[in-house]
Amino acid sequence: MSLSIIVPMLNEAASIGATLSGLRDLGAEIIAVDGGSSDKTSEHAAPLAHQLLHAPRGRARQMNAGAAATQAEFLLFLHADTTLPTAADQLICNALTHGADWGRFDVRISGNSRWFPVIATLMNLRSRLTGIATGDQAIFVKRSAFEQIGGFPDLPLMEDIVLSQRLKQLGRPACLDQKVVTAGRRWEKHGILRTILTMWWLRLRFFFGADPKQLAIEYGYAPNAQ
Repeated sequence: MSLSIIVPMLNEAASIGATLSGLRDLGAEIIAVDGGSSDKTSEHAAPLAHQLLHAPRGRARQMNAGAAATQAEFLLFLHADTTLPTAADQLICNALTHGADWGRFDVRISGNSRWFPVIATLMNLRSRLTGIATGDQAIFVKRSAFEQIGGFPDLPLMEDIVLSQRLKQLGRPACLDQKVVTAGRRWEKHGILRTILTMWWLRLRFFFGADPKQLAIEYGYAPNAQ
């Protein structure tokens, strides 16, 4: 079974080398998609990726561009600050060949805060109960299912939530208890409680129809013009 790992990047020069190096031993194609970095992200990624692409800024657009550049049967969307567990390629292929159309991993948050294990546990529990995955959990999907729902919606924020909602119509996700490790840098930069409250407030407003572009700006992410 063929697997492509698609990594959207934006100003990740400090860490992208380590992220991509950690994928080299997996039986997967590595596709790095830069969204207009102003640092040396692309230069660091180029020797480590099988394909280096450039796309308009925005994770959804970048990940869709990566998916369009491969014919792999299975797709894994991995944030640039997230690392995979051992034998992740085998775990994904096993899940997707035994009934699931899509899935995600449990997550662990790296950092010094004693609250990170609590936050991660709640994230994983919420995901199992709702069937909704976030990008931090390394979403994987059959190409056929991804194409059936039209890929990621062209949104500057919450694209992972909408993708999950659409994929749930095809079936519940495979929730793998092996953990990916994602950086806790946003929580550390902005404060634990403030970040949690902000994220929940933005999701609530999105649910009630708020403009995703405005929400993205409030989140601290100024997208390109849609």
